[in-house]
Amino acid sequence: MRSGDARPARVDDVHDIAGAMPHVTVDGGSRDNLVYQVGGQSFVFFRNPRPDAVDPQTGERYDDVIVIWVESDDDKAALVQDPGSPFFTTDHFNGHRSVLVRASRLGEVTRQELAELIQDAWLARASKRRAAVWLAEHR
Repeated sequence: MRSGDARPARVDDVHDIAGAMPHVTVDGGSRDNLVYQVGGQSFVFFRNPRPDAVDPQTGERYDDVIVIWVESDDDKAALVQDPGSPFFTTDHFNGHRSVLVRASRLGEVTRQELAELIQDAWLARASKRRAAVWLAEHR
């Protein structure tokens, strides 16, 4: 592990890690919320405030939700099952292989953990050929 990888993750890390993956394009998305794609497939995106992700105390829509693709329903369940985890889902995302995390809670995971999650998201969405090449070079 490189120095700094054990520090708390930050929003800039999402951009740095996702943007450093090969063959990535970045779309402005609606309201200029960035969408990271590989081969036209989104793997990380910053979500607009929506009525399904709200503060339970105030009812205010979260304005800092990041969506990260996961490889399987089991991976999703493992990330969201602990109510203390920063990762969550909503009814809107039932049947969608992704997890949500608020930018304000990213610091609850390390940069290394975030990097692994984003790399796995990219691998789940990249073509088999691109994924095989990346894995051969990095694992």
